[in-house]
Amino acid sequence: MTDLVKNHLMYAVREEVEILKEQIKELVEKNSQLERENSLLKTLASPEQLEKFQSWLPAEVLSAEEQGGAAAPAQHTRGSAV
Repeated sequence: MTDLVKNHLMYAVREEVEILKEQIKELVEKNSQLERENSLLKTLASPEQLEKFQSWLPAEVLSAEEQGGAAAPAQHTRGSAV
């Protein structure tokens, strides 16, 4: 590979990495905010309200929550910079 092509590819990869780092940072911040809100809502909700809400949720969501994970992984929608 010529140096010009290598340099172009390295630049494109670095640019994509920076974009992904920023997205990860934003998602971590949003996740933290949602976890705080969820904790607060659980604290403020009555046991009856919690039971009623949980009856609305699909079984997959409840089992994933018990395991500490998300119901479904987020899809990567951003195109490649290359």
